[in-house]
Amino acid sequence: MYQQIPNTVYPGKSYPLGATVTNGGVNFAIYSENASLVVLCLFDKNNKEVNRINMRWNEEGVWHCFLPNARPGLRYGYRIHGEFAPHRGLYFNPSKLLLDPYAKDVCGEIEPRDEIYGYQKNSLFNKNNFYSRDTRDSAPYNMKAVVVDEDDFDWEDDRPLKIPMRDTIIYEIHVKGFSKLNSKIPENLRGTYLGLSHPESIKYLKELGVTSIELLPIHLSMNESRLTSMGLTNYWGYNSIGFFCPDPRFSSNRCNAVKEFKQMVKELHKAGLEVILDVVYNHTAEQGHDGPQLSFRGLDNPTYYKLSPENEYCNFTGCGNSFDTRNNQTLRLIADSLRYWVEKMHVDGFRFDLASTLARIGSTNNYSKNANFFSVLMQDPILCQTKLIAEPWDCGPNGYQVGGFPKGWSEWNGDWRDTIRKFWKGEANLLGKFACKFSGSSDLYWNRGPLASINFVTAHDGFTLNDLVTYEHKYNFKNGEDNRDGSNDNHSWNCGCEGETSSVSINNLRERQMRNMLLTLFLSQGVPMLLGGDEIARTQRGNNNAYCQDNFISYFDWNLNDRQRLLFKFTSELINLRKSHLIFRRYTFFNGQIDQSSLKDIIWLNDKGLEMQGADWDRHCGHFGIYIDGSCIDATTDQGEHLQDECFLFIVNNESKYIEFKLTNQKNYSSEWHVVIDTYNYPNRPKVYSSLYTLPPHSAALFVEKPRKS
Repeated sequence: MYQQIPNTVYPGKSYPLGATVTNGGVNFAIYSENASLVVLCLFDKNNKEVNRINMRWNEEGVWHCFLPNARPGLRYGYRIHGEFAPHRGLYFNPSKLLLDPYAKDVCGEIEPRDEIYGYQKNSLFNKNNFYSRDTRDSAPYNMKAVVVDEDDFDWEDDRPLKIPMRDTIIYEIHVKGFSKLNSKIPENLRGTYLGLSHPESIKYLKELGVTSIELLPIHLSMNESRLTSMGLTNYWGYNSIGFFCPDPRFSSNRCNAVKEFKQMVKELHKAGLEVILDVVYNHTAEQGHDGPQLSFRGLDNPTYYKLSPENEYCNFTGCGNSFDTRNNQTLRLIADSLRYWVEKMHVDGFRFDLASTLARIGSTNNYSKNANFFSVLMQDPILCQTKLIAEPWDCGPNGYQVGGFPKGWSEWNGDWRDTIRKFWKGEANLLGKFACKFSGSSDLYWNRGPLASINFVTAHDGFTLNDLVTYEHKYNFKNGEDNRDGSNDNHSWNCGCEGETSSVSINNLRERQMRNMLLTLFLSQGVPMLLGGDEIARTQRGNNNAYCQDNFISYFDWNLNDRQRLLFKFTSELINLRKSHLIFRRYTFFNGQIDQSSLKDIIWLNDKGLEMQGADWDRHCGHFGIYIDGSCIDATTDQGEHLQDECFLFIVNNESKYIEFKLTNQKNYSSEWHVVIDTYNYPNRPKVYSSLYTLPPHSAALFVEKPRKS
């Protein structure tokens, strides 16, 4: 901790923004174009305000000063003077202590009191009666930024792993939920960054076989007062207020989040596991005009937020506000934040929440793949080398942009999710759509390739895989909104009984359906994403919007039964199968036919073993085969020689009757089929089949073609 509160002040520098430690002290710089005065407030270790420093130096909107002899650990915040005129989009209020947008660490918590609001809460906001400024001090109830020495950590020889997208298998988890109930981890580490990187956690992740851990938001966030009043929290964390600061909720003692996050990344990297952050730059926790005044609103509201011509908040996110990436300063903040997480925190990539909002341009706020947001990231020599993944939609007009992002980006493929769910549910007329999605979604990514598609059956937002085959209706009553929240369109099938049941036949069907969808996921072209816990049939008891459930509903239950262990084994085998065969990890689409003299690299077969013709595609068919030729794949050695893989046959039956498939030879040599996986008979499998194979209802099987032994 710092030894004293400095009083001497020098001009300092306008770059970099934030609090920067040097050999002689700390430089402070913060942007506010429309402020009349910026005041730096210093606090002692008891969070008592002990000094206010007028930052008299201003260069093109950047206010700055230098405090000699200041040290890491110094606590600070800002008070901003200026006009309070909501009808003109200005909310300056020096009574409200504001968090530095570039804060790397914080202390204390935000308390949901009226004092953190910039206006008097008994006043109204409308075009004729703008509310009145609240003059009560918010400092006792807001967090304080803490000066951090960014280089005070021994990374040893750690570097970003840069696993190629074709080799990537994403595992989406919540830091707390993953380890909170794991009794093999010391109690004080459960649910923390260090719990996630504990040897027991890493052992599990390595046995599963995933390559990249995608973390639900770990940026500093806050709980909405509405949730707090109901005894709930914003568990998922999609309510950011600090884009450089790891959330102290996931630190083992709430006072060492930066170093513990770095330690987590270092340990995961040692195990060969990437770290991808789910980031929320589309909005902030300050909500709409009636939300709290914590940072951006009071610093320079027109800079950071999209405003209508009437200076009301544009709400393309459903959260009250939208970050304004049309503004150069806001773009700079986002790019600086991303670069910080790569350079100083060593993360490997990002998944952008509601990414369509970030690419809305001009006065009309229409989405554009030519938006400056994309240009800034793709020209950056550091960021363009990371994994950039979009959630390609938001709540605004024309916001659904699956397939509409530029080169260099991958996307959550919601069309893949919906198609696969509908198909295995048994809906008709999906054969052509299934074929397109299984083959890499060339309808969407024709100019980018299959690796632009992040394929997923389930994600944090919605049913888990277990609940997808257990419930046809959502059960979100514990969220306090009378079950109105969450999607009503889940494409789920309960297999004959709503909720848990003791029926052996229904439970067997549910397990088979989970295996069917997992098998489809890991055989499809594109990049697979597995929702954490699906491999052990984690349930949220029918809640498909558990964003506020910081409890057993969201946590992993590590008391596994035999069936859960078997599903883990199945999932691990699928992942290892995918890793072992390049044919499932193409970076180009299937050609259909390699050349005039060769066989097609993918053939769609009917149950007679013949290539499907127009009539086969037109009929309401839920059973078919897919022959994938591995003799010439889109991969070469360093010397340019084409690599070869084995040939596979994937047969599918989503109907309620038994189907007999003829396994025909697709090669010029005599071959036989070895069963790799059968979702009906798993874990048992016949050894060899050379002619006919009967596939039971709602099941699938994968074969590998081997030369027949003489």
